[in-house]
Amino acid sequence: MSDEGEMSAGAQAPLAGVRVLDLTQVIAGPYCTAMLADMGAEVVKIERPGTGDDLRSVHRYEGREEHEDYFYANNRSKKSVAVDLKKPGGRSAAHELARRADVLVENFSPGTAHRLGMGWEDLSPLNPRLVYCSLSGFGQDGPYRDRPGLDPILQAVSGVMSVTGLPGEEPRMIGSPLADVMAGMFSAFAVVSALQAASREGRGRRIDVSLQDAMLAGLGPRMGETLQAGISPGRWGNENPMRVPANTYRTSDGRYLAIIVQNDRFWPLFCRAMDREDLIGEERFATMAGRLEHREELDGIVARVFSERPSAAWTPRLEAERIPFALVNDFAEALDDPQARHRGIVCELTHPASGPIRVVGPPWIMTGAQAEMTSPPLLGQHTEEILREWIGWNQAQIQAFLVDHAPE
Repeated sequence: MSDEGEMSAGAQAPLAGVRVLDLTQVIAGPYCTAMLADMGAEVVKIERPGTGDDLRSVHRYEGREEHEDYFYANNRSKKSVAVDLKKPGGRSAAHELARRADVLVENFSPGTAHRLGMGWEDLSPLNPRLVYCSLSGFGQDGPYRDRPGLDPILQAVSGVMSVTGLPGEEPRMIGSPLADVMAGMFSAFAVVSALQAASREGRGRRIDVSLQDAMLAGLGPRMGETLQAGISPGRWGNENPMRVPANTYRTSDGRYLAIIVQNDRFWPLFCRAMDREDLIGEERFATMAGRLEHREELDGIVARVFSERPSAAWTPRLEAERIPFALVNDFAEALDDPQARHRGIVCELTHPASGPIRVVGPPWIMTGAQAEMTSPPLLGQHTEEILREWIGWNQAQIQAFLVDHAPE
């Protein structure tokens, strides 16, 4: 066998062997632990008996009343254990699981985990190597500590709403839970970094991630004007305050194209793509400064040109000149986009109750062994397995626990 073959034979997923105790629900926390599961960690999700994660009971679509579509989106490749942390037996079992875990992630309201006996101060003495990550809307301390932190609230307080929408109109919310997703990503990064430190130092670390901080970190690269000059930008709709043309343009078939002429080098190329070489010699449009000065006039010209042909006619012309552009897709079109299909980011899994389901998988392609993606779990599906394999309970102990935790 070749050296490469020998390496492949013994290769494991990056986080293989890492045990994660997941005390999260809704989006931010589950997104974090899904990323860890995608890297090969064994993620055990602790859920309330009978009800489980709140996303299990969120709005069901007509014809899919029995399906947990929102839950499926963030809980692939996890194992579910039904534990009532308010019962002494449930708390005792959770402590035993925490003793054997490498990571614990929770997104209770600040202080709740400690009241349930599952705080950092409760578990670190039991397992000094434990990496403990808390996600919350505003962090574990500070004046907003006890405020509920749902994604739209974080979009407001972080400033993202102030730059979303049309000039002169009310602020708009982004149509995606951006704060939740970003906090989940930053948390996963922090957890993996803390695991590296724990392997070196022999002690775990506590991680405190707030959705507010995550949003500010995500907006930071676009805050140069504010950070250095104290100037807050306004709302530009789909335009770009620093570039023209940069907008969405309606084509004759009713589709929209997002286009950015990034700098002066792209301007003559864009004119050729539009069949408007006559504009190349226009002095007032020759530089970005001139195009910004004459924004309204130029944008009107571009909009009229693109309204004369269907999107299919514009696509090859823009591609040929390497102009940054894309069709404005709805969600269904985005999932079926040729490039997305080529990359394979949408994965099909077989759920024990729903049958075939689709999920958006991890956004990376990596050489070497990868974790096998598995279905989102049924509520409590793995309770017996985890109590047996992690803690070593016998069947009588497991049965007594199941009776004690039967839904009321």
